[in-house]
Amino acid sequence: MSKYQLTLENRSIEWGTQFDIGPLIGQFTEKTIKSHEKKGSFDWNLPSGVYRAKDIVRELNPLLEAIIVQLGEAADSKALLENLEANLAISGRESVLPLGQLSLNDMCGIELTEQAKSIGETLTRWASEFNSQQRALKEYGEVVLNSLNFRSHCDNHPWTPKVANLLLGSAGGPAVMQLFNEYLHQLVLLRDALIPFKNWEEMPIKIDEINNAKGLRFMEQAHTEFLSKLLGKRMSHKALVQFAQSVLSSGLTTVGYGFQYHLGTILPASLGAFPTTASRYLLYWHPVWTIVDDNFDVSIPVSFNYEFQDYLSAPRSNAGDGRVVFQLDVPNQELENVHKAQLLTAGDQKNVVIQYRIQLGSNDFVVDLGQVFRGQRFMYRPTMNSKSVSGAHSEKKAHFKEHHARDILGTPGLITNEFGTHFISARGNHLILWALLGKLYPENVIILNSLSEEEFEAANSTGKGFGAKFLIH
Repeated sequence: MSKYQLTLENRSIEWGTQFDIGPLIGQFTEKTIKSHEKKGSFDWNLPSGVYRAKDIVRELNPLLEAIIVQLGEAADSKALLENLEANLAISGRESVLPLGQLSLNDMCGIELTEQAKSIGETLTRWASEFNSQQRALKEYGEVVLNSLNFRSHCDNHPWTPKVANLLLGSAGGPAVMQLFNEYLHQLVLLRDALIPFKNWEEMPIKIDEINNAKGLRFMEQAHTEFLSKLLGKRMSHKALVQFAQSVLSSGLTTVGYGFQYHLGTILPASLGAFPTTASRYLLYWHPVWTIVDDNFDVSIPVSFNYEFQDYLSAPRSNAGDGRVVFQLDVPNQELENVHKAQLLTAGDQKNVVIQYRIQLGSNDFVVDLGQVFRGQRFMYRPTMNSKSVSGAHSEKKAHFKEHHARDILGTPGLITNEFGTHFISARGNHLILWALLGKLYPENVIILNSLSEEEFEAANSTGKGFGAKFLIH
């Protein structure tokens, strides 16, 4: 079995054991529509199996086709799909998740709002495509679709005026209303379940058919808690990971910064990307077994924990005096020669810690992967043409202390200082930059795109406005 690799330009991060998820997708135990216990009627549910998002939309389509059949000549598929589109929109009267009106301006809120909008639009497009194919009508026939009938708990998803007139009119009635409620609710649950994941279209979801929990309703409680935090503007990275674990039915009771479940590994989406442009809060599914037990049971669920749950209490070291410089010479230090990083696991299955390892010359340097992600979430970027922040004291570009990346990485603990501006060059190597983000105390770290005077001036007015400041290029 081969190692899994994330490659960016000519550099890579390697770990675990790669596997092919393809053969598991779509292996369902039975059909979505089957005979109900009540003679003469039929029931619907997502059968046990492994799904991707598009598979779930396809298997929800029989509900919509049944509604159209039961409405007869009055059916208006366009109006029904427009209602779905309005429910999945992030603004408007019928929006179930009105993030556009909440003005979530923090980094987490912005990322999740963009996700919700994009996913909702895609699910609506897929729903329209599947409905136009009339797959359910061809597979089950009009008689079966006309006999589809089950009780659906009311979830208060708003109807458009056109759909309200349709479902409450002479052609509608309680049976078709409940089918439409279930259809809307399942797609709302699906949209929200996918929000944490950057590569949500690829991510596999294992569904076990459970009595009294149709389709995605197994995540109802976790979904309610997720929405409470999101709409209450109290969303955190930990809360996002916790919701992701609930969606993927990992059965984990502890929450870290990522986890392994039966179908792969979930880590922050920034891994393997450029830290300055990568997402800070979204997660990413990887087809890799990060950890296996002694019997090579690759399906074990594990949570990935920070080496120090509270970084405030982590051991610290002073960066030292460095070298006071007036012009940068940015020494090489062989940083360009680092082309690969490795992820190594430590601890037991109850407390798995992942180490980020690079080799620089003849020396190995290791930092906690969780702390790397912390550093990337908390880092600052210079705001060009920015004004000085409250309490900040601008320093001239010519007055700062330069440190070698090798010295910083080789010092124990998280690196900090009491005062001054400190500069470290990664020589444009994002693998080194990741390591430095995991090594520096994550409170006043600023990532530079260039060594221009304008960038340094912007960096002077960026950050907390007090204490030591670390600039990384």
